[in-house]
Amino acid sequence: MSNTHRRMRLRRLQHVSSPFPDGRQDEVRAFYENLLGLKEILVPHSLKDLGLVWFSAGADALELHFFPGMPDPEHPRHLCLEVEDLQALRRQLQAAGYRPYDDIPIPNRPRFFCRDPFGNLIEFTTLLGDDQIRAR
Repeated sequence: MSNTHRRMRLRRLQHVSSPFPDGRQDEVRAFYENLLGLKEILVPHSLKDLGLVWFSAGADALELHFFPGMPDPEHPRHLCLEVEDLQALRRQLQAAGYRPYDDIPIPNRPRFFCRDPFGNLIEFTTLLGDDQIRAR
């Protein structure tokens, strides 16, 4: 990299956006707020007529945004939520009629995947120890 080009300094991931079928905001709330326990936050006034639903998703002001659009229930792209009790959440999802499933294990990162009511893929994990994956 030449001296004339500076590397951008990323502060953090601020939000992730996922689609849901238009008019199904109540189902977004039922899954993400009632089942997963996320806290809904106000959508900015300038965007209030777009049918958006936003949630706080943990520390560092991370947010999940949901917008009317067409989910792709076959696509592997996903977001990942770190939770305190992975097995309890898995049982809770199963009891609500969802089908969590396992994938390739990652050391010190037990995890499972599940689709939301619209087909968006979510990974749930718990990070164990200090053996984190590091940037190279």
